[in-house]
Amino acid sequence: MKSLLRKAGGTRKKRRAWLSIILVLLIVAAALCFFLRPKTQEPPLPKVEVETVTTGDVNIYGEYVGRIRAQQFVEIHARVEGYLEKMCFKEGSHIDKGQTLFIIDPKVYQAHVNKARAILNKAQAQARKAKHDLDRITPLYAQNAASQLDLDNATAAYESAMAEVTVSQADLTQAELTLSYTRVSSPIAGYISERVADIGTLVGPSGGKSLLATVVKSDTVRVDFSMTALDYLRGKDRNVNLGSNDPNRKWNSFVTVTLADGSQYPYQGLVDFADPQVDPKTGTFSVRAEMPNPDRSLLPGEFTKVRVLLDVRENAVEIPYKALVIEKNGAYVFVVRPDGVVEKRFVEIGPQTGNNIIVERGLAKGEKIVVEGYHKLSHGMKVDAIVAPADSVAASVNVNMPADSVPAPGKEG
Repeated sequence: MKSLLRKAGGTRKKRRAWLSIILVLLIVAAALCFFLRPKTQEPPLPKVEVETVTTGDVNIYGEYVGRIRAQQFVEIHARVEGYLEKMCFKEGSHIDKGQTLFIIDPKVYQAHVNKARAILNKAQAQARKAKHDLDRITPLYAQNAASQLDLDNATAAYESAMAEVTVSQADLTQAELTLSYTRVSSPIAGYISERVADIGTLVGPSGGKSLLATVVKSDTVRVDFSMTALDYLRGKDRNVNLGSNDPNRKWNSFVTVTLADGSQYPYQGLVDFADPQVDPKTGTFSVRAEMPNPDRSLLPGEFTKVRVLLDVRENAVEIPYKALVIEKNGAYVFVVRPDGVVEKRFVEIGPQTGNNIIVERGLAKGEKIVVEGYHKLSHGMKVDAIVAPADSVAASVNVNMPADSVPAPGKEG
């Protein structure tokens, strides 16, 4: 009996020991499950690219279609009639002021000069004889040896002879002037076109061809373009008086043009004339600028794109246009605060300059604005802000640099 009781007690002890071991294993397994379970990860912050707001002087331009015109364009005409005898220039070359270009057959006009000179000599001889007669009769009249009628006749003959000398002298001058027209010279220096009349052609203002060639002075050209009345009003608001430079202003309203290959012309000019009235048919007024053309890169008659400096905004806030969001209520940008939280801020915008735009109110220098990734943002959201790559910033700045890099009014250095 005692042995049976001892066996039963040992069995219970073994059973309790196994239960204890199983319980410990369960506790260890539960602890391992607790510590080894995957932790819940918070979603990553949205990444955005930001730029720091800066201020500087910004040029405001207007763009128009213009036409190049020579500073001087002179047609060479024959002023006397005759056969074209000689051409004294190379077509398309540069000629000097006063250089002889054509010679018209001078024989007829030389004969007129010779005849006029002979008539003048005859009149002078008659005037000398009349003077001698008057000098002889005057003392005789004083001695009562000649009558009043003799003196009057001698005086009238002398005055008539002197008048004939004057007429003959004028005829000779006119004949010599007409003879000089047989040598056709250039009134200006410039480049000459091809001849219009061939050698041997009858030329002249009446029976023959009058136009012989044209001379163009194009080392300085004029650029003609048109502006609207609205442009004029905006210019007045910016204190820009086209055609006159304000000595109190730090800058002048200069002009740049584009060449036929799309590149920018390396010289700039100044607006020197603006029409005082608007054309009622087109609603525009004419504006003219003068521009140096030493290399003859600008050809008279060609059309070009004209950029006119209309205003310079000093210490203006300029941001990339891509950072701006425009909606019905206005325009806004996302500003990243120092704690990494974005703020949706409405701003007042000004004129656009290339890929940038001026902000009149709403932003201050040194603030950071989102330029990439703002489509996934909302007001009050925390973001991971990284600085925008320098190459993208430089690309947005270079859009506004072409006119700023042009010297005035010399060549680009």
